Amino acid sequence: MTSVQDYASRTGWIMLAAIVMFSVGVYRVLSGISYLADSHKINDFTAGFFGDNMWAWGLWDLAIAAIAIWAAFSLLSGGEFGRVIAYLWAILVIVNSFLIIGIAPWFAAAMITLAVLVVYGLASTPLRSAAAQA
Repeated sequence: MTSVQDYASRTGWIMLAAIVMFSVGVYRVLSGISYLADSHKINDFTAGFFGDNMWAWGLWDLAIAAIAIWAAFSLLSGGEFGRVIAYLWAILVIVNSFLIIGIAPWFAAAMITLAVLVVYGLASTPLRSAAAQA
């Protein structure tokens, strides 16, 4: 019964942040695998920060995906660690978006928007103390 109460007590913003992070994580896994296969089907970043080293873009995307999925699981379990990792993930995504904004402006703008939504969702939801949870 405790897990049902924990699920019901989550705010919509935390759930939104977790869902955004799951969806971005899955997308980044797919794009990372595509870049490791030296494909340009998703985005052509050959003129970007890592140059024509598409394997570096693949590792970069897989790292962002791992952090996003890890933080989303932690957020859904109510862990404070997930909030910290989600903030770090948002910073990483915003920096990555500024690196690619000249190459893929719509993709970069969409990722900045999603990262800002995650930050707003986390910042607008107060922390619950251990005494309030009991």
